Amino acid sequence: MTLPTEKERWEVELRQLREELHELRAEQKELAKAVDQLVRTFTTLSTHLGITSEPYSRKERRNQDVQGFA
Repeated sequence: MTLPTEKERWEVELRQLREELHELRAEQKELAKAVDQLVRTFTTLSTHLGITSEPYSRKERRNQDVQGFA
């Protein structure tokens, strides 16, 4: 039985960190979708209740990731 070399141990650690990073990015995208849905819901409610006269609209639509969110 041979022990893994230090390089092999680092490769395993890096692979685990990459998988964790991939999972975190997926969770961030799901969170961003949920926040977007909340914004749309509150916008609709505020318009319906007469709190605002017209719905809020963004000036630009971002399709890329927000900085700091991978």
